[in-house]
Amino acid sequence: MEKLENNGQSKAAGMDRRKFIAGATFAALGTMGAANIITSCSGKDKKKELKLPAFLTKAPDGKPLKAGLIGCGGRGTGAAINFLDAGNGLEITALGDVFKDKMDLCRSELKKQKNVEVPDEKCFLGFDSYQKVIDSGVDLVLLCTPPKFRADHVEAAVNADKHIFMEKPVATDPVGARKMLVSVKRAQEKGLCMVSGTIRRVQKDFAETWRRVQNGAIGELVSAHITRNGGALWYFKRQPGWTDMEYMLRDWVNWTWLSGDLIVEQFIHEIDVMNWYLGKTPVKAIGWGGRQRRVTGDQYDFFSVEYIYDNGMHAHCASRQITGCDNLTEQFIVGTEGFVNAKGMIYNLKGEEIWKYPYPEEGSTDQTWKVTDPYVQEHINLITGIRTGNPVNDGEAQVNSTMICIMGRMTAYTGRDVTWDQVLNSDLYLGPKTFAFGPVPGIPETPPVVGVEVNPSGNA
Repeated sequence: MEKLENNGQSKAAGMDRRKFIAGATFAALGTMGAANIITSCSGKDKKKELKLPAFLTKAPDGKPLKAGLIGCGGRGTGAAINFLDAGNGLEITALGDVFKDKMDLCRSELKKQKNVEVPDEKCFLGFDSYQKVIDSGVDLVLLCTPPKFRADHVEAAVNADKHIFMEKPVATDPVGARKMLVSVKRAQEKGLCMVSGTIRRVQKDFAETWRRVQNGAIGELVSAHITRNGGALWYFKRQPGWTDMEYMLRDWVNWTWLSGDLIVEQFIHEIDVMNWYLGKTPVKAIGWGGRQRRVTGDQYDFFSVEYIYDNGMHAHCASRQITGCDNLTEQFIVGTEGFVNAKGMIYNLKGEEIWKYPYPEEGSTDQTWKVTDPYVQEHINLITGIRTGNPVNDGEAQVNSTMICIMGRMTAYTGRDVTWDQVLNSDLYLGPKTFAFGPVPGIPETPPVVGVEVNPSGNA
C-alpha cells in the first residue's frame, strides 16, 4: 500500500519545489533543447511567436558511435534497432540482461534485421551486467530494463560520462525520482546528452499542434481531458522452479515495484503531453482505480485521476487496460477560444475544425510534413546532439511527468487526496533493497484496497 509520508528528503536532495517546476517547464521542447525556442517580433505590441526547428529525418554523419544495450527484452531490442536506423556509423557492441534467453533472442533479432553480431565476450549476464556494459568501451547506453532499475543505471552511466537513452518512465517511486533528478543535473553539468522514451514531444504532428497552441490558437488554457484505454498487456503465470524474483522480473509489467503500474508505465505518454501543454505542476490529485480482470501481479487495471492546479484549473486523466472494451487514446486540451486534439486538430468553441495537420498524401513528392517514426526520431535527436556538440537533455521534464504519474497512483491506491508537496517529500521506496534471484518478501500478489471496511451496523 502506498504511504503518504513526509521526512524532508526532497530538501536533502536539493529539490526545491519552485526550481523543479521551472526546470520541467524549460524542458518543454523535450529533446529539441531550449535553444530551439525561437522567437520573432517585428513590433513592440506583437506577441513573440514560438517556432520549431527542422525535424531531421537522419542524424548527421560524424564520428562512429558505439552503444551498449541494457535490457534485452522486446522494447530493448526495438530500441537497439531504432538506434541503428537513425544514421550512419552506429554500432551495438555490448548487451546486458539477467536472462540468457532474452539476450539470445535479442542477438538473433539483431542478426536477422540488421546483420549485427555482438561477440560472446561483450554479452553480460546478471544484475551487475549494466556496469559491465558501461565499462565495455561504449559511447552511450540504451537503458531498457524494467523502470525500477532506471535510477541506478542512469547514475552509473553519468558517473562514467556516457550519453544516455532511457526508456520511460524514469522511476517507480519518489525516492527513485529524486535520485534521477540528481543524475539529470550532473549530466547537464557534464554536457552529456540524455533522451527519454516519451515519444510525443519528438513527433512532428504533436509538436506542430503544441506550437500553435503556445502561440495562442485556442486562447488561454483552462483544462485538459486525457484518455488512454486499451486492452490488457501480456503476462506470465508463475512456472515451477521460478523464484519470486524470476517470476516478478519475467512478469514485470504487472508488478508496481517494477513498472509503477499502468498509470506510470504506459499512461505517462499521455500525461506527459498534458504537462507539456499546461507547463504547470498540479498542487493536488484526487483519484481512484481498481482491478477487474488483471491475472497476475499486484496492480490495478484502471485509473481515474483529477489533477488540480494553483489557479483552480482541473485536468482529468483516465486509463484502462481491459480486453473486450471500446478503446480510445486522446489528449484534449481546452482553451478560452477553442480546444485541441493534441495529435493534430484544432477546433473553435462551436466544435468546428479550424486547422488539421497536413499529412502528405500517399505518393506525394513533398515530404515537408512527413512524420518520422518517433521511436527513431528520438535517437536521431540524441545522435545529433552528440555529434554536433549541442547537448540535448529532457531529463527534468521526464522526472516531472513520472512524479505526476506517481502522484496519481498514490491517490488511487490510498483513497486519499495527495498534494504535490507530499509526493516531493515522500520516502516511499518500492521493492527490495538488493536484487538477487530468490525470495522477495513483503510483496503479496494482491492489489491495494482503499478505505475503511464498514460492518453491517454501520460502525467502522
